Amino acid sequence: MAEMSKGVTAGKIASNMQKKLTRAQEKVLQKLGKADETKDEQFEQCVQNFNKQLTEGTKLQKDLRTYLASVKAMHEASKKLTECLQEVYEPEWPGRDDTNKIAESNDLLWVDFHQKLVDQALLTMDTYLGQFPDIKSRIAKRGRKLVDYDSARHHFESLQTAKKKDETKIAKAEEELVKAQKVFEEMNLDLQEELPSLWNSRVGFYVNTFQSIAGLEENFHKEMSKLNQNLNDVLTNLDKQYSSNAFPIKAQPSDSAPAKANKSPSPPPDGTPITSPEIKTVNQELEPSSLETPGAGIPKSPSQPAGTEAPPASAEASGTEAAAGTSLPAVVVETFPATVNGTEEGSAPSERADMPPGFLFKVQAMHDYAATDSDELPLKAGDVVLVIPFDNPDEQDEGWLMGVKEADWLQRKELDQSRGVFPENFTERVQ
Repeated sequence: MAEMSKGVTAGKIASNMQKKLTRAQEKVLQKLGKADETKDEQFEQCVQNFNKQLTEGTKLQKDLRTYLASVKAMHEASKKLTECLQEVYEPEWPGRDDTNKIAESNDLLWVDFHQKLVDQALLTMDTYLGQFPDIKSRIAKRGRKLVDYDSARHHFESLQTAKKKDETKIAKAEEELVKAQKVFEEMNLDLQEELPSLWNSRVGFYVNTFQSIAGLEENFHKEMSKLNQNLNDVLTNLDKQYSSNAFPIKAQPSDSAPAKANKSPSPPPDGTPITSPEIKTVNQELEPSSLETPGAGIPKSPSQPAGTEAPPASAEASGTEAAAGTSLPAVVVETFPATVNGTEEGSAPSERADMPPGFLFKVQAMHDYAATDSDELPLKAGDVVLVIPFDNPDEQDEGWLMGVKEADWLQRKELDQSRGVFPENFTERVQ
């Protein structure tokens, strides 16, 4: 019996090796165009759909496992957070027992949510994909049987067309052809029925899977919302009893705020104090140079003609000093129209052909300034900047000016890429 078993095994191995050799030869002949190949375009389309369905299902399974891992990680994070609250919640505070119950319910809710996702989504997903390996194996086997059928058909045809015919060989070849055809057609028929059915089943599977996930999420968040509301009520009650010790929470500036909002100019390198535009104007009026120039820094009154005497700066103060016996020499101040860049105050600035539109005045950088934002103008000490108005005056922050370097303007005569904002206290007005 042992020898017979060995003989049968050896014969089967030899038969399988012969089949593999015959299939390999047949495939080579088909690729070289020396043998025709049986084609079934409808079945090939079914195979393409099968491969696509398998790829999509495998990806969905992978993403679902990732989702479950995230739920588990979120559960652990939520658990640690509630444990931290329990640790800091002092025994004498009201609602301590309630916070413990909420923490327990929170933990159970996460566990239940994760388990239901596994049962209703992941296990269903595994079952769905479990049928693909067998069908994939049968498709491959069907391909091998098709090669056997083509090989038997070609062998039979070659014997029939041979000059010297051997009826015995022809009969045997015909018998092998019928057998190979029967095996192939049975397998082919089964797959042609199963593959379209499997392809159409994907719609119902996707619907059921995502409906289950959506329903579980909805219920989970509803229950979690109730727990959060209960916790909020407990903490609100605690806050009422300890309201005098409330911790003030200040709002932080949003990233979506304008780039220059609440931005203060940097102090110059030499430590010069930062001054606002209004303070700088007052300081300039008090400089000796402005007092020496007739009418400098004294705005013209709308009803006062040029060349008339102006009343003393403080009549009340003068009267007080006169009453005390102190006499002051009369001061005659001749006023002139206040001008800005050659234009009377209150009138629109004149447009100069060699200056950018809306040109206001010139300043010179007294210190280097490194831009910290894309809309800022970097400066080097000595740079002359032509100051222009903001497109939207509301965007101008205190202590900041808009301008373009004079060298850049004279070279390119364009503003879009050259202009920028800069801190006024880094510069000195020169014109």
